[in-house]
Amino acid sequence: MAVEFTMPKFGLTMAEGTIVRWLKNEGDAVQADEVVVEIETEKITVEIPAPASGRLQKILTPAGTVVPVGGAMAMIE
Repeated sequence: MAVEFTMPKFGLTMAEGTIVRWLKNEGDAVQADEVVVEIETEKITVEIPAPASGRLQKILTPAGTVVPVGGAMAMIE
């Protein structure tokens, strides 16, 4: 079953984040809580862990993309 990997919310005023870089490629195995992507907000740059273990099936938003909070970034199978 695929798990949607979405943009988390940090703080009350955060509306979006920019993907700085992916630390894993499509097809790579990932473990739950393993850092997979780095994002930047107005205030911070943070590494985001995978929400589940599996394979990074599809990166939906490449580096440089602005993603709204709750927006899909990738799918983990």
